[in-house]
Amino acid sequence: MQLSPNFSLSELVYSETAEENGIDNTPPPEIVENLKRLAAGLEAVRTLLGAPLEISSGYRCAALNEAVGGSGASQHVQGLAADFACPAFGTPLEIARAIQRSGVQFDQCILEYGRWVHLSFGDAWRRRILTIYEEEKGYIAGLWDEDGKQVA
Repeated sequence: MQLSPNFSLSELVYSETAEENGIDNTPPPEIVENLKRLAAGLEAVRTLLGAPLEISSGYRCAALNEAVGGSGASQHVQGLAADFACPAFGTPLEIARAIQRSGVQFDQCILEYGRWVHLSFGDAWRRRILTIYEEEKGYIAGLWDEDGKQVA
């Protein structure tokens, strides 16, 4: 099932962890509606970046979210968040900076561990920008590089 021109349901629910652990990550109908909203937001980002996104995590059922150590309040569980990279555009930091500077409406954009971008599209358009490199230090407001320099 295509959720948008460039994003399919299977792409936004696929999980290697779910396969390895026999977890059924099939979303209920109300989550599919949220995934359509997510796909529309990701289309805007794909257009902004001018290249395909590599989705590493989209929807996670509660069991999968627990298996990957996700937050109980994760927007992934609601089908409203995705983690991705876009190597054809640049580094995750460059991607997050481009999203921050754009007019794309989103709830949260998080640069996670310098390896991917977490982007969510909830009911609010907070345009909240965060960075995390180390669990013990937690989330930091704004965009930061690995050397601890704020870049935006």
